[in-house]
Amino acid sequence: MSGIVYGLLWLAFRAIGRLCFRYRAIGSENIPRTGGVLVAANHASFLDIPLLGCGIRRRVWFLGRHDLFPVPVLNTILQALGWIPMRQGRLDREAFSKAIRLIKAGKAVVIFPEGSRTADGQLRPGRPGLGVIVAQTRCPVIPAYIKGTYEALPVGAWWPRFRPVTVTYGEPIVFSDGVKPFAGKAFYRHVSRTVMAKIAELGQVPPPERLHENRQEDQTPAGRLATRSYNAE
Repeated sequence: MSGIVYGLLWLAFRAIGRLCFRYRAIGSENIPRTGGVLVAANHASFLDIPLLGCGIRRRVWFLGRHDLFPVPVLNTILQALGWIPMRQGRLDREAFSKAIRLIKAGKAVVIFPEGSRTADGQLRPGRPGLGVIVAQTRCPVIPAYIKGTYEALPVGAWWPRFRPVTVTYGEPIVFSDGVKPFAGKAFYRHVSRTVMAKIAELGQVPPPERLHENRQEDQTPAGRLATRSYNAE
């Protein structure tokens, strides 16, 4: 029954996306139709979940904030439809264990490696949870870049603006080979950085490590002086 409801909602959101946001999905063929897979995308808006899912022609499960839907009845319904509530600020073993079981059972799971929505529209470094799932499943990772949802419904906005939204899905990344130098937390970081770099490449935006380095440079005496000189101009 939940599969039928999911399918109806998929059709409804796809129609709304095309009508209101001129929605386009690029590279959907990169997502395998069967088998366990992890889709990793940037996160800028509440619109990301339905519009990312609209480009995937198979049922998917989403890892999301545990307090995203605080209404008990709605909470239960959405979990049945594919929402996996995840507590923030720590590694939620229950949520990640469920995601791992689903992938091992041949399902598709979506994760937002940044952990929460970006406040400025720029990419942020990915968290290690992505690497934990890959280490346990060795599943392929599909990077995806969602463009336009920050302009349509950024953090703090209560009503969407009708801006174009495009979701680009990249080719699968497989970490089962060529990762022998990495183990444990080093492997988690390697997976996270690799995937976030690919997401940035798909969106043609700076990778989060470069943005982080630039911010650190801005905090040095030379960086602050350069910033003041630039602003004075």
